[in-house]
Amino acid sequence: MSGAGPTVVSVRGVGVVAGGATLLHGVDLDVRAGHHLAVLGPNGAGKTTLLRVLSTYRFPSHGSVEVLGRRFGRVDLRTLRPDIGFVSVGLDPLLQARARVDELVAAAREGALRPVRHAAAVPEADMAVERALERVGVAHLAARRLHTLSQGERQRVRIARALATDPRLLLLDEPFAGLDLGGRESLLADLDRLLAEPAGPTVLLVTHHLEELPTGIVAVALLRDGRVQATGAPADVLTDAALSATFGLPVEVSHAGGRWAARGRVP
Repeated sequence: MSGAGPTVVSVRGVGVVAGGATLLHGVDLDVRAGHHLAVLGPNGAGKTTLLRVLSTYRFPSHGSVEVLGRRFGRVDLRTLRPDIGFVSVGLDPLLQARARVDELVAAAREGALRPVRHAAAVPEADMAVERALERVGVAHLAARRLHTLSQGERQRVRIARALATDPRLLLLDEPFAGLDLGGRESLLADLDRLLAEPAGPTVLLVTHHLEELPTGIVAVALLRDGRVQATGAPADVLTDAALSATFGLPVEVSHAGGRWAARGRVP
């Protein structure tokens, strides 16, 4: 993928093998700063595995990975993590459900999943927490308890936690999972504002559905059976033929008002 900004992600020949199964096979991928990327594919395609590798929480079985100019195997990956925001519902069981929203976002600045007693006592931390909540439209929920929020509100809090350290790379693993139509559209509007921030993070978003692509996405990678099928600009990649091959069924793609959609082709 071309672009003028520095390279944020460089993946070459990456494979991940676990329990005798190949989850990723020979993946090549380049992402430049501000070149927001969506990764699409069916269940089991390897999308979440790819994000876990890029988040530094899974080391590849082979191949090379470089994130934010630092190559895996040559640096302490823990030093990379404050610069990478990772949003996944898989972390929910580790969060304290009865904690206040602002406390959970402040805890993220400390690399913690639960409130840290001293975190909110620092003025700079208070400002960072407020800004993170404002960026996803939930500053008014700061004093609420996590367990009282809707699924859409919780997802915004997850993203605010990821933004609390002002990361340079933001990884979103199926951010619209479990949201109703209103929740999806509202979160899409928030993400479009985030993607438009000139100094904001470069975003990699994983999804199954074209309808969940923010208009700020400028590159797409299609993944199937752990292999990249195609990469490039949405108009070049999101075609009937490419989506049909990736999802294994005849698909019709449409594009209107900056939004994409797909449906099974009627015989």
